[in-house]
Amino acid sequence: MQTSPVTDVNYEQDLHEWIKAEKAAIELIHIIGTLWFDKSVELVIFRNQTVDRSASQILNLIQYAKEIVKKPITIFDALAIAKELNSVDLAPSRLDLGRLAHEWLNEKEKHGTVSKFIGVTLKDFIGKEKRSLVPKDVVLYGFGRIGRILARELIIHAGKGEQLRLRAIVTRDKSDEDIIKRADLLRTDSVHGPFPGTIIEDLPNRALIINGHTVHMISAKNAEDIDYTKYGINDALVIDNTGVARDREGLSKHLLAKGVDKVLLTAPGKGDIPNVVYGINQAQHNKDEKIFSAASCTTNAIVPVLAVINNTLGIERGHLETIHSYTNDQNLLDNYHKKYRRGRSAALNMVITETGADKAVSKALPELSGKITGNAVRVPTPDVSLAILNLTLTKATNKDAVNEILKEAALKGNLVEQIQYSYSNELVSTDLVGNSCASIVDSPATIVSKDGKTAVLYVWYDNEYGYSRQVMRFAKYLANVIRLTYY
Repeated sequence: MQTSPVTDVNYEQDLHEWIKAEKAAIELIHIIGTLWFDKSVELVIFRNQTVDRSASQILNLIQYAKEIVKKPITIFDALAIAKELNSVDLAPSRLDLGRLAHEWLNEKEKHGTVSKFIGVTLKDFIGKEKRSLVPKDVVLYGFGRIGRILARELIIHAGKGEQLRLRAIVTRDKSDEDIIKRADLLRTDSVHGPFPGTIIEDLPNRALIINGHTVHMISAKNAEDIDYTKYGINDALVIDNTGVARDREGLSKHLLAKGVDKVLLTAPGKGDIPNVVYGINQAQHNKDEKIFSAASCTTNAIVPVLAVINNTLGIERGHLETIHSYTNDQNLLDNYHKKYRRGRSAALNMVITETGADKAVSKALPELSGKITGNAVRVPTPDVSLAILNLTLTKATNKDAVNEILKEAALKGNLVEQIQYSYSNELVSTDLVGNSCASIVDSPATIVSKDGKTAVLYVWYDNEYGYSRQVMRFAKYLANVIRLTYY
């Protein structure tokens, strides 16, 4: 049976419109790259990265923006705004193209042209004396799961090199073969896929050349024995991702090395080490402090959501249960382990274990001290975890109101980089591998009791990548290389 002429016309028209949109996306990608490498201006779409993305991925982000703000944003709106951004003298900044497109649709009649709209909306970003960013040398001490993700992100987000510069990686490796193995682990990852770039082993100089960046591979047993200045590294931020030392005595050894300015631990710090959840309490510490902790992945996932709910509805008490992917700390097969249950096969069992996230909450949010209990269940998945928050509220509410509060926090305010709002009824853990947000609120799963006083929230997080992005944000803050932002 022949297809009707009407159907043929519709098919050809739809295909033609898609091709037009894809061509516009390709043009937009070119502008995104120009802004990034020439002006240190990064465009995002509702906090989603656009640098190093394909045309189809860009169009998918535009669709996401349409669903979130319920406005008919198109790729052509985004392209028109991006062209105007490229034509003006912008300060180094991070600009949300989704928000700008949304606001342009709302204010079109008021401004008349995209040029006038951008001139008014971003007046504080254009044509004024700009604060120059002094690049910060970064050393990765250790090169495990978090270390390798940080290496990828530091290189991918280097841009013009005006922010963080990965200069060295410290391990105990001594041979050329060790460097080759480290390079291969960086090139390919079973969870996060291949590294989108080039990695060349420079064995005579014991270095890796990653996308043109020379990164020295330093072998050392003791942190205090290293002279980083021999490699041209000065006033460096050392990101310790080994987790071996977590107290001030152990971490202070980094400061004894030549060329080190500050230390950032990618694990919960002990004693008086400031535990920071970026977006919440980074500004609450002594400016003379030299040692910081980025807390844990679970703490970074739950604290932003707890802060929003406590500030709006109040929290009387609560319980956290994190369904957490297994980690290197567990055994693949049953064997001795110093902690209970973690000795049993991680790939075969759900394992009840402790989490320190409940106690860490009180360091980031003192007002919730003693109100939150917590535990963890390790499960046989390699990445992405789920925090279940069972909260007794001060104010009665309902599911729609709770979700609206969290959606508003994801779109506006100080936590837009930390919280993402999901409206999908089909969301599962693998969908969130590589998600840059610390907390992804699963809004369809929200439960509120009939009396409105108990809420159960489901918060997903990529415990590797999402946490690493939080570490990056805090590292930029410590290095004083935060750009202007418009979210």
